[in-house]
Amino acid sequence: MRLALFGHGRLGVIDGDELVDVTEQLAGPGPYGPAGPLHRHIEQLAAGKVHQPDLTTAPRTPLPGTALEAPLPLPGKIVGAPVNYLDHKAEMEYTTSVAELGVFLKANSSVIGPGQDIVLPYDDKRTDQEGELGVVIGRTASHVTADEALSYVFGYTCLLDITVRSDEDRSTRKSFDTFTPIGPWIVTADEIPDPDALDLRCDVGGTTRQRTNTADLIFGVRELIAYTSSVMTLYPGDVIATGTPAGVGPLGHGDRVVVDIERVGRLEVGVDASRATPYGRRPGRRPAPTPPN
Repeated sequence: MRLALFGHGRLGVIDGDELVDVTEQLAGPGPYGPAGPLHRHIEQLAAGKVHQPDLTTAPRTPLPGTALEAPLPLPGKIVGAPVNYLDHKAEMEYTTSVAELGVFLKANSSVIGPGQDIVLPYDDKRTDQEGELGVVIGRTASHVTADEALSYVFGYTCLLDITVRSDEDRSTRKSFDTFTPIGPWIVTADEIPDPDALDLRCDVGGTTRQRTNTADLIFGVRELIAYTSSVMTLYPGDVIATGTPAGVGPLGHGDRVVVDIERVGRLEVGVDASRATPYGRRPGRRPAPTPPN
C-alpha cells in the first residue's frame, strides 16, 4: 500500500488516481496528536492489531490537485547515516565513512511534507540538498541481526537531508526547521522486495545532481538497521535516513528540489531564502575577534 496524509491529518490509501480515506479504519478513533494517524496505525500494527481496510465504501478524493502532507509529521526520532556512499566520501574528501562515524540524530521538528519550502537560515553559508531513501521502522528493534532486519521495517519513503556547511555540529547543521522533507507517502515494505536495489535521482532547478542505486550503499539497509539497533532501540514510526550519494550542491531562493526513487515515489519541495541572515548574527554570545597587531 501507499499511505499518505491529506486534508489536515486524514490518512489515505492511494488507489489509482484517488485517495481513499481510511483514517478511522486504520488508526481508530481520534484525536491522533501531532504524530498523526499513520504513526498511530504503525504502533497498532506493532501491538498486533492488524486492520485490513475496506476500500469499497470509504470516502474518495481525487489524488491530482490534492495537497499531501508529511506522512509522519513528528517521528519519534530521525537517525542519519553520514557518508554512506563511497562517491560522496570522495567528493567531500572525507577520510572516514559511516563505518567509522556511526550514526547521528536529527530533530524530529525538522520534518516538512511535499510542496512545502526548505527555509535557508544563513545568507553567507552554503546549504546543500542530500537526496536519500528513508526507512520507516515498524516494530521495536534492539540488537537485531542484518538477516532479520527487514522484518522490522514498516515501509519506505523519499527523504531530503538538508545540510548547512557551517562550523556547527552535524546534528545542528541538519536539524533546522524544514530540513527533513519526507514523502509524498509511505510505501509499505511488502511493495519493496529489496531496498538495496533501488534507483535514486535528485534534481535541483530541473538539473539532475544526484543519481545512484541503493546497491552502492556502504552500509545497506539491513546492515544499517542492525548497526543502529545495536546503539539505540528503534521504535515504531522512527525514520532512518540511509545516506546520500555524490552530487550535493548549494540551494538558492526559488529552487525546486525533487527526489525520485524507484518503486517509492517522487517528492518535490521548494526553497525559501527570504529570511536568511548572516551566520555571524545567529543568537548566542561569542568572543570578540582579536584585533590585529
